[in-house]
Amino acid sequence: MIKKVFEITNEQTPYSGFFNIKKYTLRHSLFQGGWSKEVTREVFHRGDCVAVLLYDPNRDEVVIIEQFRAGAILSDKHEDAWLLEIVAGAIESGETPVQVAKREALEEAGCEVEELIKINEFFTSPGGTSERITLFCGRVDSTHIGGIHGLEDEQEDIAVSCMPFLTAYELLQQGRIISSIPIIALQWLFINRESLQKQWL
Repeated sequence: MIKKVFEITNEQTPYSGFFNIKKYTLRHSLFQGGWSKEVTREVFHRGDCVAVLLYDPNRDEVVIIEQFRAGAILSDKHEDAWLLEIVAGAIESGETPVQVAKREALEEAGCEVEELIKINEFFTSPGGTSERITLFCGRVDSTHIGGIHGLEDEQEDIAVSCMPFLTAYELLQQGRIISSIPIIALQWLFINRESLQKQWL
């Protein structure tokens, strides 16, 4: 078996702001043996994040949020920059993923998480960003969830709504949910919904 190793020969930070861009010069081992030529790659750094699909097993409802996303502004229509998503946020220094999931549920949706199940951890787009997501499903009581939420000092303007799971899944199938994290979360719930209801009810 070929040993998989890499070597960074130079690292720069061409941009540092709300997010950071790192520029690496590196080489890595090849499957057929030996080393690659030196290559230069830019990597977008935003830190590790947490996302949580808020689910009420009693009402079979999920919490969906809608907010403006700068990464979607190149779409043909302006309204396409407002995406249907699930609660998510960055891990701050000293926080655990579980703490972030509960904090973001309060900040972005105004609700308390009663129980959490870890779905998975994954890179969102490792060809160009270091972002790694810890994805949870969180049990909530959706009875009074809704309205406009978000932190004013972070310029968040988040519309929160609850809907039957099958309605959310239909939006996914219609191409109305086009952000990768809620797609993964809703597909997971589609597969595990019956067993999750048995566990939580």
